[in-house]
Amino acid sequence: MAMLLTARDLTKTYATHTLFSGVALSLSEGDRLGLIGPNGSGKSTLLKIFAGMVDPDEGEITRRKQLHIAYVKQDDTFEQGATPMSAVLAELGDEKPGEAFNTQTRAAMSLSKLGFTDLDKPVSALSGGWKKRLSIACALAHEPDILMLDEPTNHLDLEGVLWLESFVRQASMAVVFITHDRVFLERVAGRIVELSRAYPDGLFEVRGNYSEFVRRKAEFLDGQASQQSALSGKVRRDTAWLMQGIQGRQTRNKTQVAASEDRRAELKATTFRNNAPKQTTAISFQATERKTNKLLAAHHVSKSMGGKLLFDDLDLKLSPGMRLGLLGPNGSGKTTLLRLLTGELTPDSGSIKPAADLRVVNFTQHREDLNPTMSLREALCPVGDMVEYQGKPVHIAGWARKFLFDTSKFNVSVGDLSGGEQARILIANLMLKPADVLILDEPTNDLDIPSLEVLEQALTEFPGAIVLVTHDRFMLDRLSTELIALDGTGKTKRYLSYAQWQDDQINNQVSSAAAEPRNRKPAKPAAADSPDASPGSTSPKKLSYKLQREFDQMEDAILKAEAEHESLHSLAADPKVIADRTRHEEVCHQMTDNQARIEKLYERWEELEAMK
Repeated sequence: MAMLLTARDLTKTYATHTLFSGVALSLSEGDRLGLIGPNGSGKSTLLKIFAGMVDPDEGEITRRKQLHIAYVKQDDTFEQGATPMSAVLAELGDEKPGEAFNTQTRAAMSLSKLGFTDLDKPVSALSGGWKKRLSIACALAHEPDILMLDEPTNHLDLEGVLWLESFVRQASMAVVFITHDRVFLERVAGRIVELSRAYPDGLFEVRGNYSEFVRRKAEFLDGQASQQSALSGKVRRDTAWLMQGIQGRQTRNKTQVAASEDRRAELKATTFRNNAPKQTTAISFQATERKTNKLLAAHHVSKSMGGKLLFDDLDLKLSPGMRLGLLGPNGSGKTTLLRLLTGELTPDSGSIKPAADLRVVNFTQHREDLNPTMSLREALCPVGDMVEYQGKPVHIAGWARKFLFDTSKFNVSVGDLSGGEQARILIANLMLKPADVLILDEPTNDLDIPSLEVLEQALTEFPGAIVLVTHDRFMLDRLSTELIALDGTGKTKRYLSYAQWQDDQINNQVSSAAAEPRNRKPAKPAAADSPDASPGSTSPKKLSYKLQREFDQMEDAILKAEAEHESLHSLAADPKVIADRTRHEEVCHQMTDNQARIEKLYERWEELEAMK
């Protein structure tokens, strides 16, 4: 595939902190490149350098002539009172005189591609998923060769993430995306690059999906650890040799001394790289060790908000060791249910009964508990120099290091910290509070993959009950002992695993596709000499040879496509296929594509008939 962009020896430093050094990377047509790495490794900065928004301190970038790059930032922000059409037009900017129609057309086409039908609907009324679509529509209006997405899955519900997966897989341009969503990487990425100090060149690249990346990364780090061990032995022997007496020193070979110094420097660099992956947040939640079997019970609970019924006649019971995951699109009532469980809201009907003196710790996705004007030091330790953790005093400096904060940042305002850093502050504060129940509303937003893995382990080891809302499907599948899905119309359904919920969604899609009208055949127009022809009807126009041939073959093409659809439907219902989730999903995607092809064939047949 043709090369679009090549970067060599890129280095970027802010103040005294070097984000990356000596980075080399290339992008080709059709790339689906996932960019990952610890918070603060410079992923967003690297994308902006590629897009020409930021200059590197050193290095060079070679771009193909007339290369168009579109960058979609993390947050979806639009002007007050904007509509989808006005947002895209504002993105395109002023056109040359006489080209206003072309601008309008380009904007409408871009919005149509992403599923917008009401182009004048206020952006303020759009969900998070549709705002992300609008941001991408603004980027696509520039007809880019490379689309760069910075944390596109953050703050999306599962429906939005699944749509984004499908969009990236089918995109005609090269796509580079930063994400910590491991399932997204698994399903979409064709190449993964990790930006980290754990590697000699500052990055590690693997062609393949996330599973392949994890395997290859483990092999590399194991090899690097073995290299450190071998170097350590050589350096010990070098040290013993260098410590020999004066007589030995006089006859010593200068080349050997230089080689010894090189090995010592190499050992230091290798040790630093091997220690880099170990620098992760230390997370461990405190439990009250309560022995009560029933911590909280909800009986026949109903709740409406803004005249919309969110859920009705809902029962649930939380007990120690239970990890309940909540599923549903944005606006279906997940956060409202969490607020009911914490006592912040009361149900319209039914009851919620907590155990006596129940201690609930609550993580809110909007981070209301963080004061943006407060310093990092005050946020971690409001009073004095010590915090109490698990019954023991811990100095603020040691407490900060647990969450990868350096004391040099103590006076930085919370509002000036990154999203990942703010999330770590909230987790640090939660860890100081012994809990019977953890209520977690999107705790994974902005956390890097190493922090996610530590958080997962901490939640797995927590002995109390957990109620979790997250768009991180990997975490949801690994942690949940039970799931409740809210559909946004008041109905709820229980599942034993995320995989079971996913299979149910696929089966529903299959059922919907099967319910589509079959073997529709538009009535052929009556000829003038036909008994069905109306009096006074004129003879049909004659099609060109090429169009007539297409028209004559159309019915057979439709019958063939519908037969293929029936075959796929039978295959999707096969128990062996259902048991293989990947194969089942593939068949369902084929059904969807085939159904769309049938629709286009009918539309074309009707067009040809109209021409006659």
